[in-house]
Amino acid sequence: MNAQSDARPESEGVTPDRLLHTGAAEEVTAEDLALASGRDLTPENLAWARRRLAERGRAAIEEQLP
Repeated sequence: MNAQSDARPESEGVTPDRLLHTGAAEEVTAEDLALASGRDLTPENLAWARRRLAERGRAAIEEQLP
C-alpha cells in the first residue's frame, strides 16, 4: 500500500468530532443550541434555546451532540 491509499478523506456530510463537542472554555450561545438541535434561527427557536440554556446550562448542548 502507498501513503496515498492509507489516507482517508473526510466523508462529505460527516462532521468531525472536533467540531461536535464544545470546549470547557467556550461559551454556548442560544444560536449554537438551536443549530445543534436542527432548528432554524427563528425568534421562537432562539427563545426556546435561551430558556433551555437557563435551565440546563451547557449540558443543554451536550445532550444534542452525538
